[in-house]
Amino acid sequence: MRRRISALALTAALAGGALFAALPAQTATAAPTATCKPAEMRNDISALRSKAQKLKRLGEPEAARRANAQADALQRKLDACVNSERNSSKRWS
Repeated sequence: MRRRISALALTAALAGGALFAALPAQTATAAPTATCKPAEMRNDISALRSKAQKLKRLGEPEAARRANAQADALQRKLDACVNSERNSSKRWS
């Protein structure tokens, strides 16, 4: 009798674990894809570059360097996004 109850409890626990393990995989496939907004990113890059120039004129080279680094990082992200969109539209031959 004890073995039957423990076997049933174990079976129920394993079935519940399999059910909960399957739920995140289903929700992950329904997630929306990320899209880049090139115009918005270019505006942000331009704003960061002008901020860096202003900081440099005000005598804050370290803050200017950080602003330029942020602009460079955003530029790399934009380039990667544009390249991925360009390459994903090509047909496989």
